[in-house]
Amino acid sequence: MGKKLFAEFLGTFWLVLGGCGSAVLAAGVPDVGIGYAGVALAFGLTVVTGAYALGAISGGHFNPAVSFGCWAAGRLPAADLPGYIVAQVLGGIAGAGILYLIASGNADFSTAGGFASNGYGEHSPHGYSMQSALITEVVLTFMFLIVILGATHSRSPAGFGGLAIGLALVLIHLISIPVTNTSVNPARSTGPAIFVGGWALQQLWLFWVAPIAGAILAGLTYRKFMEK
Repeated sequence: MGKKLFAEFLGTFWLVLGGCGSAVLAAGVPDVGIGYAGVALAFGLTVVTGAYALGAISGGHFNPAVSFGCWAAGRLPAADLPGYIVAQVLGGIAGAGILYLIASGNADFSTAGGFASNGYGEHSPHGYSMQSALITEVVLTFMFLIVILGATHSRSPAGFGGLAIGLALVLIHLISIPVTNTSVNPARSTGPAIFVGGWALQQLWLFWVAPIAGAILAGLTYRKFMEK
């Protein structure tokens, strides 16, 4: 179990450092910045690389919502769930911490720019409401779990699950960065929010409730209608 928890910690650390790091350090660079598409690709790449490097150890969740969805689908014992979530949240905080240390080396850096935090209303990248954010996070996490559960099914082609999951996360980001800055992952949301404080912590509840609700619904749906 210790190896599994360390793998979840490390994978979530990598996801936050790579994905949020691309948003904080590279997205807004004038003329050569990677933009939304680059950030979306970066998040997908962290999942693909993390899944192939660490998935054989822990299952490669790197996300409390994924763990809840796998539990609801009957693929993760309830006894393992708390440990997975704690390891993932600590990994997300550690990834955000390293990113903060790197970014603060620039004299113009300030967390006032959001530090890749998730938000709604005036803190949505394009001003989307709390309702829009809630719907987006529930539905996209639901679909993310459907892809994960299907791609990792014993009857699916072996060796391609990580690629399908990573590409799904790229697509999710392409859809939802303008709405919420994309969470679908409470650990990813928690790490940056701790360093921003204020509004980011006040709005963090949505980025726990919505992804977990969508994931559990997906797990139950897959188990009922698609699992064979």
